[in-house]
Amino acid sequence: MPRVSKPDRKQIYQAVLSRLCERPEFAMEEIRESHGDEYIQVTRLIVTALVKQGNLQQLETDSGKRFRWKDDPQKFEVDPWVNSQVHGTQITESPASERPRERLLQHGAAQLKLSELLAILIRTGRVGESALQAGERIATRLGSRLDTLPGLGRNELKEYSIAVNEPAYCQIMAGIELGRRVAAAMDNGFKERVRITSPATAMRFCLEHFSRLAKEAKQEEFHMVTLDTKNQPIASHQITVGTLRNSLVHPREVFRPAIRDAANCILVVHNHPSGDPTPSDQDISVTERLESVAEIIGIPLIDHIVVAGEKALSIQEWRSGNRW
Repeated sequence: MPRVSKPDRKQIYQAVLSRLCERPEFAMEEIRESHGDEYIQVTRLIVTALVKQGNLQQLETDSGKRFRWKDDPQKFEVDPWVNSQVHGTQITESPASERPRERLLQHGAAQLKLSELLAILIRTGRVGESALQAGERIATRLGSRLDTLPGLGRNELKEYSIAVNEPAYCQIMAGIELGRRVAAAMDNGFKERVRITSPATAMRFCLEHFSRLAKEAKQEEFHMVTLDTKNQPIASHQITVGTLRNSLVHPREVFRPAIRDAANCILVVHNHPSGDPTPSDQDISVTERLESVAEIIGIPLIDHIVVAGEKALSIQEWRSGNRW
């Protein structure tokens, strides 16, 4: 097979791995029957690497060798794995736009995958395994059992990845504990809850509890606050980071935590980094879409607050003097 450039090699690896991820179990002949001999050598190399890394299990059957994914292949993170094969095991060899720290600075921590957050905490990899590969390996092993991570000992995490040495283990556990304490502090902040019964109290609440968002955030962020039957805040949830639009603020992401919190109603808030809280046409459109879904689900949206600097604006008030 002729030598190809890194961009072309990356595209080939992504295409082959995406095909494999479509099948929970497969044989090489099945891949050949579906796609012919295109990239068959690359396919064999990838399968061999995945077996060696423990992502695929090799099965001996009467009809020959078969391969089965150890975990859900739909959750396998294709891009980080491909980058590790194309660019090597050092994160610094990856494009800047794909490095976890750079992505955090550009998009915010909430937009990072679990593997990327773990990579930042692990910091440095080992020979044959970068921090990002280690984060991917741990995330894959955890699957949907992220809640078990705090209870894992150093030796258990070491079995997940050779990159988890003593400093990396301490950093992961410190990060978990810090997250717990921040969450507890936020929860305590809601214990002396105000009752949000009007646009004025909603704006006052948002200016107080989202002051960082109003004064410091460089990008638009969209948050949702769940409220109980007395219109007192239960919890707040960051939904998205980025320019507000219907395609970004999906009702599913807004109402999932509302259902989990058993909310009676919700309040949404986002910021304008420009310092002007005047709602845009897109702000109004997003509000109307959420109101329609809220009516169907039965968890009313009581207001959408825009914060900017020292100012806040209620879209409920903005629209023809509409009141609760």
